[in-house]
Amino acid sequence: MQQDLRQEPFQESMREYRPLGVSGLGGWLILIQIGLWFTLVMLLAQISQSVLPILNTETWEILTSKDSGYYHPLWGPIIIFEAIYNILFLLFTVYVIVAFYRKKAILPRLMIIFYSLSLTVVIVDSLLLSQIPMARELADGSSIRDIARSAIACAIWIPYFIKSERVQNTFVR
Repeated sequence: MQQDLRQEPFQESMREYRPLGVSGLGGWLILIQIGLWFTLVMLLAQISQSVLPILNTETWEILTSKDSGYYHPLWGPIIIFEAIYNILFLLFTVYVIVAFYRKKAILPRLMIIFYSLSLTVVIVDSLLLSQIPMARELADGSSIRDIARSAIACAIWIPYFIKSERVQNTFVR
């Protein structure tokens, strides 16, 4: 009988920590997982196929040398901005994925930052590139699509991370 008394408070305390309602990495969070892994792969591809080749001396020289026909004073700052952003956002994405699978309580705030930062950088990058005549001529409308896609993602996922019962019950550590 004494052993039963010792176990009862333990069992009661276990019940207190169980979330009420839905929890776990299922439901709509499956789409978030897919999106995070997709972002990680796309950033790695972007860095290896676009950022690093532009930073090689020949391409850099063509775009940033005053003697070049392709020169514009904004090319250098834009290239450096994109390189730094892509590398930092890659590291941030890895941190978000780790926090996601560890079910950290900070994850909802990280996801709000993730989506807001993505939208902000797409807008800033588009505005900067629109200042370069050659970039404006080569524009194919993808900047507008990227801004719209990012804005829609913010409109859907930021409220989800603020109001979702599953999010509140899952990310508690």
